Amino acid sequence: MPETDATQSGVMALLTLSALERASQDPGCWREPVVYRALLVSGLSVLTAATRHLQDDLEAAEEA
Repeated sequence: MPETDATQSGVMALLTLSALERASQDPGCWREPVVYRALLVSGLSVLTAATRHLQDDLEAAEEA
């Protein structure tokens, strides 16, 4: 996997965690549907990237 993919997924994970921390301090933001959509999309991006990392690791282990 290219290094940029790993960097981008790491940044996305940090942004997601940061947004969750901010949202937990402001209960009013949960009234906005866009918050749920943004959280869903960023969470799915992180999950997809993590799955890709795991797949790459499994393939590398099989080749070794």
